[in-house]
Amino acid sequence: MTNRIGLLFRVFIPFALGYFLSYLYRTVNSIIAPDLIRDIGLDPANLGLLTSVYLLAFGLFQLPLGLLLDRFGPRRVEASLLLVAAAGAFIFSQSTTLSGLITGRALIGLGVSACLMAAFKSFALWFPPERLPLANAIQMISGGLGAMAATSPVEAALKFTDWRGIFFVFSLCTLLTAAIIFWVVPEKESTQSNESLGDQLRGIGTILRSRYFWSLAPWALFAQAAYLSIFGLWSGPWLRDVAGQDRDSIASTLFLVGITMIAGYFASGTITDRLSRRGIAPMKVASTGMLLFIGAQGMMLFPIPELTTVYWLLFSFFGAFCILPYAVLAQHFPARLTGRATTALNLLVFIAAFGAQWGIGIIINQWPETETGGYALEGYQASFGLLIALQLLAVAWYLFSHRQTNRAAQTVRPG
Repeated sequence: MTNRIGLLFRVFIPFALGYFLSYLYRTVNSIIAPDLIRDIGLDPANLGLLTSVYLLAFGLFQLPLGLLLDRFGPRRVEASLLLVAAAGAFIFSQSTTLSGLITGRALIGLGVSACLMAAFKSFALWFPPERLPLANAIQMISGGLGAMAATSPVEAALKFTDWRGIFFVFSLCTLLTAAIIFWVVPEKESTQSNESLGDQLRGIGTILRSRYFWSLAPWALFAQAAYLSIFGLWSGPWLRDVAGQDRDSIASTLFLVGITMIAGYFASGTITDRLSRRGIAPMKVASTGMLLFIGAQGMMLFPIPELTTVYWLLFSFFGAFCILPYAVLAQHFPARLTGRATTALNLLVFIAAFGAQWGIGIIINQWPETETGGYALEGYQASFGLLIALQLLAVAWYLFSHRQTNRAAQTVRPG
């Protein structure tokens, strides 16, 4: 029993620290955006590009990451990549130009690209398949803590230093986390794959030819794109421009959103775990939560100031259910392909999130600034509405393809 508890701590805690940092980096710009605008002179499109390049670098590395995770194991891969993230944070802290900041943020995105997928791969190696939704959800809680740390704590730290000092400290914390993962996480026998590179590439082909993968991927990627792009940057400007909140109020609201995100991740995992024991498929839980997430986004198109906090709490709670498709895919494919299956989805998710986060800025930029220097409500409505429309189209595709798959199965069934 003691050994089992020790194993849980050695597997969970180090990867949780990594994902904490990943989410901290991902969402911190929603708080420091006014400082970046003031110091570097960014417009909405440039702010969106700067923040979203993290997502692009993160996403483009996902397929190579899947090969590395399945070949060398999660411990070595994540510890090595976090050194890149530390270098990126240092460059970001020292840069005075947009190009320098973009370089630093891209390196950060590349460096933390394994923080979630390495954890998922490690859980697939150490835990039984039926416990993966719960294990993955608990891992996501550390991301919620990172999102919380990027709000009121960062706002408080800005009273003692500037965003450069904060990113310098982030760089040191990232180095420490890399060392912890390398020295603490256990190495499972046969973690390193004996597959040749050709076999590994054929494994990716197997995933990308899967009808099941492509029935689920569009909905998962557009839902996650909305969640990551809006919460990771545009939540702060929306609260300023639409709800009329000041910086301290924005930080407080987003802190509550982070708490609700944690509750959502925990609820999604525990509900899925319990219902799975009763024969209810995890995808049914995921689809229910993701439909409610679309509803929460729809409420934000026609905001009522008194309900501002309610909108964002619903957004963060049900948005957490968007993580469940990763566990669904991990259960569908054999263990040797889990790294490549989840990173293939992550590739699509983060490329979509990059386009969404930058695209929101481009769309917002089509309307003139308000008298107070903020962004127009119509810009938020147009950009958020486009994301909702894409999700609804993906839902229709999932229902259609799922029905087609069931018909095909019935056609080939004997008798």
